[in-house]
Amino acid sequence: MARRASASYDERDVKVRPGRGSRPRSKLRPAHSDAALGMVIAVDRGRYTCALADHVVTAMTARELGRKAVVVGDRVRLVGDVSGQEGSLARIVRVEPRSTVLRRTADDVDAVERVIVANADQMVIVTSVAEPEPRPRLVDRCLVAAYDADVEPLLCVTKADLADPGPLLDTYAPLHVPTVVTNRDGDQLAGLDALRRRLHERTTVLVGHSGVGKSTLVNALVPDADRAIGEVNTVTGRGRHTSTNAVAVALSEQGWVIDTPGIRSFGLAHVDPARLIVAFPDLAAETADCPRGCAHGSSEPECALDTALDAGRLEPGRVTSFRRLLASRERRTGD
Repeated sequence: MARRASASYDERDVKVRPGRGSRPRSKLRPAHSDAALGMVIAVDRGRYTCALADHVVTAMTARELGRKAVVVGDRVRLVGDVSGQEGSLARIVRVEPRSTVLRRTADDVDAVERVIVANADQMVIVTSVAEPEPRPRLVDRCLVAAYDADVEPLLCVTKADLADPGPLLDTYAPLHVPTVVTNRDGDQLAGLDALRRRLHERTTVLVGHSGVGKSTLVNALVPDADRAIGEVNTVTGRGRHTSTNAVAVALSEQGWVIDTPGIRSFGLAHVDPARLIVAFPDLAAETADCPRGCAHGSSEPECALDTALDAGRLEPGRVTSFRRLLASRERRTGD
């Protein structure tokens, strides 16, 4: 039917279908000035275990934080029921600024970064002398990630009762990485006191492939931690995954140790190779005369590191070790 030309219309003739919400969302968020401060010590299927000053609470995240915005080690602000009583559930409304972020990617061409932990100031790279055999290339990659994240590395060599740790220690001696060695002495772990001193008043993340003894160390340091311990596969020589999620455990002598699942690769797609030299101040000081764009690798023409080596100003083993780490960034596997 033709519309009448004389018809007049106003806003009452227009029906506007309301959106999903009757009230528009505001960009302003509550300040939550009275929110409690906690540290995330475990994440499991959308639930976050948070340690407050004197008790532990379970929490979920506020919708505006988004998925995967909170990881173990984060300092967070919580509201709601923070009593910690059974069945209670608090809400994480804010993540405090992070001092450090330790990341990895699935491989060297993966653009997606995965945050392992936040706010760690020390990384203990755990590797065994035998059962399973050490994997220096994986250790190298962990070192690169630590230097990139400005996290102090510490090499922990386990199972020294099964083989001589000397050759492995010699490999990393030029990097001046602090090292502790543990071995089984009956039912005890020898060398544990030296490790305890290194962990005092620090937030430390343990990394390494499966079977090297990360959970064994945690259980020895904190007897009631009750971390699952696996065996090494006698056919493949690799450890079986026992830890499935990162978990932070409080140390009685102050500090936190974060046990992480075993890794079989450590992608470094997020690491800019040019940043690695910053972790080696003695080498960086010699690179002022390098050509523009020099990556300081062994194949770089006219690299000032070679000039310094020829002049005897640098330790050859240290330059070789640095260049080995630099080359590990370009490999396609963490084996």
